[in-house]
Amino acid sequence: MKLFRTDLQKAGPPADISVPRKKHMMCLNESVLDPYQAIDEAFNQTMQHIHLNRYFSQVTSELKRALVDYVGHNVTSENILWGNGADDMLFACFLAVREDNDSFVLTHAPSYFDYSTYSRAAGLNIRYQNFNPDFSFDEKEYLDILNSKDCRLGVLCNPNNPTGHLLDDAQIRYILDNTQKPVLIDETYYEFSQRTYIDLIKQYPNLIVVRSFSKSFSAAGLRFGYLVSAAENVNEIRKVQTIFNTSIMVQAFVLTMLMNKNLFLEHVKKTIDLKEQLYQRINKIENLKTWKTHTNFLTFSVGEKSADLFEFLKSKDIAIRDVGAHPILHNHLRVSIGSAEQNNCFAAAIEEFLLKR
Repeated sequence: MKLFRTDLQKAGPPADISVPRKKHMMCLNESVLDPYQAIDEAFNQTMQHIHLNRYFSQVTSELKRALVDYVGHNVTSENILWGNGADDMLFACFLAVREDNDSFVLTHAPSYFDYSTYSRAAGLNIRYQNFNPDFSFDEKEYLDILNSKDCRLGVLCNPNNPTGHLLDDAQIRYILDNTQKPVLIDETYYEFSQRTYIDLIKQYPNLIVVRSFSKSFSAAGLRFGYLVSAAENVNEIRKVQTIFNTSIMVQAFVLTMLMNKNLFLEHVKKTIDLKEQLYQRINKIENLKTWKTHTNFLTFSVGEKSADLFEFLKSKDIAIRDVGAHPILHNHLRVSIGSAEQNNCFAAAIEEFLLKR
C-alpha cells in the first residue's frame, strides 16, 4: 500500500539552494540593510500592544489598512491576501488552480527556479516557453499554450529572475486581452523596476499579482509576501491556506516596516544607484558581458572562464550565483548588489582574475 502520492514517489526532495556560505553573500539577492536594527525601537513600541498568547489581534486589521494604503491603485482589503513569503503565495495559487493529473502551469525559461518546486508540490505539471537569445518571446505561442485544455495558469515573472529584464508591456496586455485563464504576474522586484500591473486587476478579473517583502523591504528572513487580485480570486485562493498562516509577530513587524516605509524605499534608491555604479565599472572590463537589469542584481559572463571565476571569487570569500543551467545563460553568473565596499571587492576580484589570465 502506498502511503503518499505516487507523483511524489517519483520526485526527489526539494532542491537545496546550492550556494557557498562566504563572508560576502552576494548570491541570493538579499539586502545589506538589517530591518530589525533599522526599526528595533519602533517595533518594540508596536509589540507593547500585541498579545502573543492570543490567536487574534488588532494588528491584522491595522496591517490590512497599511498594506492597502501602500499598494494604492484603489485596491481594498478584499483584493489582498498575504502569507509566508511570495513563495507561499505562489504555492497557494498553484494549489488553488490544480484540477487533475493533466493540469499544468505555463511559464518561461530561464526564470525563477522554484516555480517547478511549488508546481510539483501542488501536483501540477509545468511547461516552459523558452526565451529567445535576446530575452524576447513569442506572445502568440505563449497564448496558444495558455489557452490549451489542461493549462490552468500562466506565470509571467516581471522583472524576470535571473535575467533581470522587463517583459514587453504590449505582449503582456495582448495575453491578458486574449485569455480567460488565470495569469499570475510575479512582481517580486517591483520596487526596483517601478513596473506594476496592479492597476489592471479591475479590468482583468483573471489577473493575479504577487509581491514580496524579501527584496525591497530587506526582509528575506522574515518571510512575508502578498498577492493582489479580484476579491473572488482572493476568496478561492484563501481556501487552500491554513487559518493562522502568518504569525502575529510577523504581522506586527511588517506593520512597523510600512509605518517606516520611507527608510526602506530610500535604501532601494541607494541600491539602484550602487547597481548602476557597479554596472558601469564591470561593463568596461574586457571580455566581460553584462546587461542592465531592473532588479537588485546583475547577470554577467566571462565566457568559458566563468566557472573558474566562480571558484576564484569563493577563494576571496565572495559568494555569487551560477545561473548557467539554461542554454541561453550558458556560462553566466549572477551577483546581488551589496554595499559599496562589497561591490568594490567584487569588481576588484574580477579585475584581478582576468588580469592573471
